Amino acid sequence: MWAIRLIVIEHNLDVIRASDWLIDLGPEGGEAGGEVVAFGTPDDVRNTDFPYGSALRDYAAAMGARMES
Repeated sequence: MWAIRLIVIEHNLDVIRASDWLIDLGPEGGEAGGEVVAFGTPDDVRNTDFPYGSALRDYAAAMGARMES
């Protein structure tokens, strides 16, 4: 059985929401970044206070998705 692993650096929220696992680096870009600030499923990351957490919450709300905490 083959196991395929793919790492993608992405900012498109549709791709991020469809991912199996996320690693969010930050807290900012460039010299202010590079630390792992959140990781897990999109739902795990959505429940953080880091930029992709709030972006995923806002995106879900805009799409009319029901969110569970």
